[in-house]
This record gives sequence, structure tokens and C-alpha cells, in this order.
Amino acid sequence: MRVERPWGWYEELLEAPGYKVKRLLVRQGKQLSLQRHHHRSESWTVVAGDGQLLCGETWYDATPGLMLQIPLGEVHRARGGQSDLVILEVQHGALISEEDIERLQDDFGRVLQYEANL
Repeated sequence: MRVERPWGWYEELLEAPGYKVKRLLVRQGKQLSLQRHHHRSESWTVVAGDGQLLCGETWYDATPGLMLQIPLGEVHRARGGQSDLVILEVQHGALISEEDIERLQDDFGRVLQYEANL
């Protein structure tokens, strides 16, 4: 099922204990929240489009084939470029939950106090 977000959409492709696979589409000129997770790491693979990916303090040019490991607790963000950016995201962890997002900055007013008791 596709879940619409202000920056684009995501859909869950596969889930099993300890991991989840999603496809994200970040629209041209939009970006995800500047965020981190307390219970999971992620890996992103760019499959189409262009843009930029942030991990820690480093920005990477996002082109098809780029793979990025995002360690547990690391600040990260994805941004669409001249075209929509499509990413395959694999989440790894004992607790995989949409509530495990601490937003540090957000273009859409979604920065809230993080609830650490998931």
C-alpha cells in the first residue's frame, strides 16, 4: 500500500522479523525530514532519478546505483533533485516502527518531541 507524504510517498515491499524493505519516492525539489532513528539502521540504494543523500555531515550525489549505509542513530536526509528520486530502503533492527523517527528539522512542520518509550 502506498503512503502519501508531503515530500512524495513510500510503500512497504517486504517485512519479516528484524527487517523491512520499502520503496521511497522523493519528489523533485522536496526533501525528507532531517532525522535519526534509535532502534534501527538503514541502507539506501538509489534506483532512479537524482538528488542528494545526507549521512552524518556528508552529502552524496544520488544517482542510480549509489548505496549508502546509515548506522543506528546517525542523522540523515534524502532530497530530490532535477527529477524525482527513487530509493530502496532496507531497515534493520529489533524494533521496526514508523514511530522511531526523531525529526530534527522538517519543511512541513512535523518536528515533535521524540517519544523514547516505543
